[in-house]
Amino acid sequence: MPRVKGGTVARARRKKILKLAKGYFGSKRTLYRTAHEQVMRSLSYAYRDRKQKKRQFRKLWIQRINAAAKQNGMKYSTFIHGLSLANVQVNRKMLADLAVFQPADFTLYADLSKKALKGDLPKVEVKAVKVEAKPVKVEAPKKETVKVEPKKVSEVVEAVDYSKLLVKDLKALANEKGIEGADKMLKADLVLALSNLK
Repeated sequence: MPRVKGGTVARARRKKILKLAKGYFGSKRTLYRTAHEQVMRSLSYAYRDRKQKKRQFRKLWIQRINAAAKQNGMKYSTFIHGLSLANVQVNRKMLADLAVFQPADFTLYADLSKKALKGDLPKVEVKAVKVEAKPVKVEAPKKETVKVEPKKVSEVVEAVDYSKLLVKDLKALANEKGIEGADKMLKADLVLALSNLK
């Protein structure tokens, strides 16, 4: 058995790492070993920081909402509690955006929160309704005899979308219509064969 060299595979693997290391400082972009170390570390940082980015933005939004709430004479926690009592479902990202770019609208939310904390808002009561299932008698429609004139074969057009059928149904149809080798065909081939029979 001949000896197989793995040079092309190894070179491709190293080129992939060096391509990821493009732009790094010094030997981290030219030497494979140091580049590999740095790329692995960089990928782990990227994974970690994708999670931390969400936390940091939430912290930023809370700081902005807190600052705007203090301008309206409230704390962040009481403001959010009042909004939840008023059943306002605006997320912190939008509230922070309002606080920065539309302070007048944010003031309306703060007033709404204050009213909810005082209990001025009308409370909506949700009552549980018990529904009883009653048996319903359904009468079968009376059969009427209708005379149907036979149409010519050229007038009858089947509007069947074969691509929406399952493979087993397509195979059954193909066997009924006499297509040879239908059991070994793929779905796309079955659809094509059945649509060409029209």
